[in-house]
Amino acid sequence: MPSNRRPALVAAALAAVLALAASACGPTDDNADDKPSASADQQGTDDVALPKDLDSRLKELGLDPDKWKHGEWKNWDHDKWLREAREFVNPIIDDLWKPKRMQEADTPDKTVEQDISGDQGVTDREPPPVRAQAVKTPYHSNAAPVGKVFFDSPEGPMVCSATVVKDPAHPGKSNMVWTAGHCVHAGKKGGWYRNIAFVPSYNDNGKTAAQAKGAGQQEMTPYGVWWADWAQTSPQWIRTGAATGGSGAPYDFSVLHVKPEKATGKSLEETVGAALPVEFNAPKAQEIKSMGAWGYPAAPPFDGERMYDCVDKPGRLSLDAAQPTMYRIGCTMTAGSSGGGWFANGADGKPALVSNTSIGPVTATWLAGPRLGDEAKTVYNSVSDKFTKK
Repeated sequence: MPSNRRPALVAAALAAVLALAASACGPTDDNADDKPSASADQQGTDDVALPKDLDSRLKELGLDPDKWKHGEWKNWDHDKWLREAREFVNPIIDDLWKPKRMQEADTPDKTVEQDISGDQGVTDREPPPVRAQAVKTPYHSNAAPVGKVFFDSPEGPMVCSATVVKDPAHPGKSNMVWTAGHCVHAGKKGGWYRNIAFVPSYNDNGKTAAQAKGAGQQEMTPYGVWWADWAQTSPQWIRTGAATGGSGAPYDFSVLHVKPEKATGKSLEETVGAALPVEFNAPKAQEIKSMGAWGYPAAPPFDGERMYDCVDKPGRLSLDAAQPTMYRIGCTMTAGSSGGGWFANGADGKPALVSNTSIGPVTATWLAGPRLGDEAKTVYNSVSDKFTKK
């Protein structure tokens, strides 16, 4: 039977950080109806420099922006499936992500065989499953940085989990989101997914799937829909990433820079009231007492509408001796939790993002995520630098 053990980790400190949104400018605040003070292409603060015309990249690639927005994006012809990092384009399509379409989104989660006895390098004994716990509602008061990433693939709309992270170049005003590489790019057999958007505190009050069917936009996206105007993942994921088997998993991470579909004049961090720092070269698994994973599991017995977490002492998982060793924890979260942040105490003793959900077995007894090193730091800094005035 799954264990209910929940190590005393981070508990109080992590809860304090994740609950920072209590003072955020949310949908019930006095200024929630203030008129936007910036355009969608220039939202945020004066110290954020965004490209003047994101759609121009489509023209550079021989694609018509108007046709793209009116359905050409559905053309997944191999020659039109943009692959390289420099080719990422994601123009806003107003009102594409409505509640019904979000609820129909499937999951692209990576799975591995339950028996990975043929692993390479150092792997600890498989952890007992830890039963996922429902996060208290409202989510913006208990897990403010956590939300969902929605995107389109050749198979239709898809969904992952994600976390608002701090931007070193814009303290207190971050527009950066951390998720898995396989939630934005198909890996070695494909290119960038399309219509990528982040919804913080999705379904804030934790409605069931049945209740959510009749819910309005404000109930499901209380802090708005934030479109990625840039995404970056590791070159290793682009070269070797695969949907199953764990290929590329140690490099399965991504950073998004986002802007609101409906301009507000505020950054994402200001809007939700919280963002987590990212800890690179975090302690080895055996040096960490406990670690927590957050996300929106969607495969049975979960319904994809509500947020859960698992807390456990991490172990080590190695699928390839030539690649970095991953973290692994016991957890019963299923597909949909991919990309969700893993939190532990950082070097300063305060909670930080140290990994993200990448793979798990079809039996949903454990999850594994990359240990973030120099490659992840390069991706993170590159996204931050791209939106910094020179």
